[in-house]
Amino acid sequence: MAPKKPPCLPSLLLPLLTLLLPQADTRSFVVDRDNDRFLLDGVPFRYVSGSLHYFRVPRVLWADRLFKMRMSGLNAVQFYVPWNYHEPEPGVYNFHGSRDLIAFLNEAAIANLLVILRPGPYICAEWDMGGLPAWLLRKPKIHLRTSDPADNMTKIFTLLRKYEPHGPLVNSEYYTGWLDYWGQNHSTRSVHSVTNGLENMLKLGASVNMYMFHGGTNFGYWNGADEKGRFLPITTSYDYDAPISEAGDPTPKLFALRDVISKFQEIPLGPLPPPSPKMMLGPLTLHLDGDLLAFLNYLCPQGPIYSILPMTFEAVKQDHGFVLYRTYLSNTVSEPTRFWVPNNGVHDRAYVMVDGVFHGVLERNMKHKLFLTGQVGAKLDVLLESMGRLSFGSNTSDFKGLIEPPVLGQTILTRWLMFPLKVDKLVKWWFPLQLLKRSHPQTPSGPTFYSTMFAILGSSGDTFLYLPGWTKGQVWINGFNLGRYWTKRGPQQTLYVPRPLLYPRGALNKITLLELENAPPQPQVQFLDRPILNSTLHRTYVYSLSAEVQSDPEPMQLSGH
Repeated sequence: MAPKKPPCLPSLLLPLLTLLLPQADTRSFVVDRDNDRFLLDGVPFRYVSGSLHYFRVPRVLWADRLFKMRMSGLNAVQFYVPWNYHEPEPGVYNFHGSRDLIAFLNEAAIANLLVILRPGPYICAEWDMGGLPAWLLRKPKIHLRTSDPADNMTKIFTLLRKYEPHGPLVNSEYYTGWLDYWGQNHSTRSVHSVTNGLENMLKLGASVNMYMFHGGTNFGYWNGADEKGRFLPITTSYDYDAPISEAGDPTPKLFALRDVISKFQEIPLGPLPPPSPKMMLGPLTLHLDGDLLAFLNYLCPQGPIYSILPMTFEAVKQDHGFVLYRTYLSNTVSEPTRFWVPNNGVHDRAYVMVDGVFHGVLERNMKHKLFLTGQVGAKLDVLLESMGRLSFGSNTSDFKGLIEPPVLGQTILTRWLMFPLKVDKLVKWWFPLQLLKRSHPQTPSGPTFYSTMFAILGSSGDTFLYLPGWTKGQVWINGFNLGRYWTKRGPQQTLYVPRPLLYPRGALNKITLLELENAPPQPQVQFLDRPILNSTLHRTYVYSLSAEVQSDPEPMQLSGH
């Protein structure tokens, strides 16, 4: 007898949601098309909502963020449910801890917020692969998000009115700011522009959802990416210049929006909570733990996978992070010889080492060749980093790793060993046990681990990790993956560290860095009491949907959500 096919995620959500509606028979929500309005429990109703993504906020902070949204005058919260966050493997579901959807819905109910639920399966949201699970790409010929083209908006709205001549006015995504890409300017949208647009819509009687009202953080490897002439990964911070900052603090934009909303509906009594306490600490000097290759047996305890041609992340069942590709030179290369991957086949960054010596980086759409030398039998290691899968567009099958076999001179390199690396497990479990004595390369470069312990002597608080002089890598605090830093490229210069991640006074905290390129001469970090989201190397990008005079950045297209 064939095994029973597991239910898909949306079908699981429906019975979960019914648990929250024990009194559903006493309530009603109706679209009153004849009068162009909604009816809630038989009474005319208009929602003023804000977007918040539970998967971008630590669970212990959900209630705080939702309460601040309600106190701002909102009566609803809108959010997605990312399929890949809840079904990491086919038929394996996770609704526990920070993925406890029912707990988040309950918190919304406690905050007296209605819920606008967007369960996917595709969500965009600048989230890895737009919420679709990476294991779909284990079928290499799969076609994702295919549909008939429909680009003529006049025809689309004409068709809409053919079937819906009347109905309430709704703006489901009114942008309060915009997202950031690595290597581009930090995006902002002026308070005047946002409040003016909201007031005009509310005067028309429209229901509005503000995207985002609180942006949060792309912790770990969860950020998505866009393709706009080249591959553009999203930053770790998803602050979005939203009314509630990445750290959960009310901004001047929030108070201005609250004033607008108060003209049209009742605002809850009482003041908004003040900004959370912030903490400064450091500088702290990090110690060299050793280069990544020295930990290979712990990073890949099951051993490598062998193949004549390199295999993708998906083929070796590595959804995020890093895979090490290894081969050996079949002949001596005495003169500097071009090393490259055809057809833009590096997805997304490759850190190249010969006999353990770092030689440089290849990057998707950006840098396509290095020049190498080596003796016959020399060990060629290529560490591939996934920078997040494309989250927008049709048929975006964004495979990661070496998509094509590399070429050295005129020779196609074959006979590869693939090591899927369990970096997070090493940091969380093996490093604290100190299973490996520290190795100390004399001139560390290339992928290298650093760490240190520190105590908080005074009061703890939210803080922002600043990494001056570091290049690019990943950071963990007490085993929690804060996300990517890319100090050299910007615009983001600090990483948000929520207070609940830190052990209070009397306990030791541990910070671990995987620096992928070059560390500063003095490997130090600091904790600041405010974020730096816009590098001085980049001008701020001011995003606006109005005709206001703005700065002169490169044109930006709306990616959609």
